[in-house]
Amino acid sequence: MQHAIVFSTSQPKKPLTNSIIERLLIDHGQEIAGTGIAEQNIEWLQPDHAAQIMVSTNAHSSLAGLRAAADGIGIDVNMVATNNRRKKLLIAEMDSTIITDESLDEMAARAGIGAAVAEITARSMNGELNFEEALEARVAMLAGKPATLFDDTLAATQLIDGAQILVRTMRNHGAKCYIVSGGFMPIATPVAESCGFHAAHANDMDIADGQIVGTVKKPILGRNAKAEIMADYCQQLQLHSDDVAAIGDGANDLAMLQIAGMGVAFRGKPLLRNAISLQLNHTDLTGLLFLQGYKVTDFSN
Repeated sequence: MQHAIVFSTSQPKKPLTNSIIERLLIDHGQEIAGTGIAEQNIEWLQPDHAAQIMVSTNAHSSLAGLRAAADGIGIDVNMVATNNRRKKLLIAEMDSTIITDESLDEMAARAGIGAAVAEITARSMNGELNFEEALEARVAMLAGKPATLFDDTLAATQLIDGAQILVRTMRNHGAKCYIVSGGFMPIATPVAESCGFHAAHANDMDIADGQIVGTVKKPILGRNAKAEIMADYCQQLQLHSDDVAAIGDGANDLAMLQIAGMGVAFRGKPLLRNAISLQLNHTDLTGLLFLQGYKVTDFSN
């Protein structure tokens, strides 16, 4: 089966060039690419930012040296199968994947308890704490705070670069696109709408008399729920898991990334980087389009 080695970066101070790719392959990728490395083998997906070469072997185990060398100069290197490359379903985490921050942490900061909540979030995302228990503990700390914290946080929320292009491009090429997040619906719904997702799935806090009660409505959407929702959509749409692109950054995304045909760790926590082979650490969300073989001329802005 043919595979593509995709080189990508979104760092303008480190543009991708033919010479950089050739040198990386010569020094670290001979086992993967063979000896016939030449400029004509490089196909550009976006000038200065993304390119690919085709190889006839699946050599993920030999990718480590090439990836490590590229990582040192701000370039992502991934290997993907070219069969069924453009996916028909996108499942995306929201916090630190579609938006720049952890929304619950931002709410807590506005409530004056940011440091305590952020510490629990970090441990949960690194897989040190049970996600559901950590979520309930953080929400309990917000008890009695005004529900307007959602509005204030949403007003300051920023999208990750490439979020709208990713969703609009996949949607315009026939894919169904959903946010499936451990965050909260008052943030997830408008974020989904602004990007063009078909819908969002997330948690809900209990609210009474304009105040946060301090509890989360059950069932909690956590690690296993993300994989289950993905499977439900596959069944509804008559798709296979190989037809799915999933992307996330934390430990509670691991299960869905492992079963998706194209599961991608986006600026992932160490646990994900150790477990998931497809990684975007230096490329914005358009990197997921490059992995699927889209060129910049295919993008929907």
